[in-house]
Amino acid sequence: MKIALVHDYIKEFGGAERVLKVLSEIYPDAPIYTAFCVKGSTAEREFAERKIIESSFAPILKIWKLYSPLRFLIPVIWRSFDLSKYDLVITSSSWYVTRGFKVGKNTKVIDYCHTPPRWLYGYETSVGFTRFWPVKIYAAIVGHFIRIFDFKTAQGVDYFIANSKNVQERIKKFYRRDSTVIYPPCDVEKIINLTKDVKKENFFLIASRLTGAKGIEEAIRLSKKIGFKLKIVGEGAGYSDIERNNKRSLQDKMSCKSEVEFLGRLNDEEHYKTYAKAKGFIALAKDEDFGMTLVEAQAAGTPVIAFNGGGFKESVINNETGVLIDEISEKSLKEAINKVNNVNWNKEKLISSARKFSKEKFVREIKLFVKNHA
Repeated sequence: MKIALVHDYIKEFGGAERVLKVLSEIYPDAPIYTAFCVKGSTAEREFAERKIIESSFAPILKIWKLYSPLRFLIPVIWRSFDLSKYDLVITSSSWYVTRGFKVGKNTKVIDYCHTPPRWLYGYETSVGFTRFWPVKIYAAIVGHFIRIFDFKTAQGVDYFIANSKNVQERIKKFYRRDSTVIYPPCDVEKIINLTKDVKKENFFLIASRLTGAKGIEEAIRLSKKIGFKLKIVGEGAGYSDIERNNKRSLQDKMSCKSEVEFLGRLNDEEHYKTYAKAKGFIALAKDEDFGMTLVEAQAAGTPVIAFNGGGFKESVINNETGVLIDEISEKSLKEAINKVNNVNWNKEKLISSARKFSKEKFVREIKLFVKNHA
């Protein structure tokens, strides 16, 4: 079969890009079609050996991060691609829709959906751009037409794959389509091998893109009140400037009982060993699509403190691989931290839970799905 991959855009390297990378390993000859690719970015470096085909709008979209303000161009961006020569197109879709391209009468389209675009359907977004009323009006007008496009193009997909049961429910709600859940690929065995001899240290960890809707600022605020050491791994994305804003607020050491350290983006080995060193992993996003980092933490033998919502409920077993909290408050987080500190967590149970979301399982399930449906 002639196969093509389609992805929102190539810029930051996050969970969606990890999925795309494994798909590109399964189908190494498949080119990657994308709205734009930022040269020298973390994601571009990861796909340096792959053939990447940008849209004709790419030069405009990359100027001053105009891909966000110019989101009204989403329909024409994807319609500019002619993929009719391919037998199978696998899309990796999220906030930029990633559908609407031309296909042949015999082309099968499989959509691996990380989530229907959060900004279109009322979910908290990474930037919170609608807090300014002119932008709110603009987003409401543009969003109306993009929702129509999003729904219409969703009906042209042959098969949907959801990255979690949480996203499966959204696909049913917004697209009225059934889907199959195949969890994202976590490099569990690699993490286990790299971290088996790592000793615990006295800090808690967050690993995430430094954007809104991830609970990072809430965790920093509560670390000041409760007084625990917090390390944060990840790079900024979009218009977010969490690192700079919080470093400024943390300069007054006299008013801060905690120690917060931004580690930036780490290579995989450093990243995985940092998971293993942490006493606990913190994830406070209120409605995360899935959350691969929670699985990675468990694979490294580290229990998780997570908000009891969204995809987190699918990867954390309460009181066995972590603690799920029902509210993000000083009281609830303090109780969870005390529990993490005082419980003798079973590393084998943590690893066994993580293995349910392994890269090897993802590869098997994707190959079987394509074999049965393409």
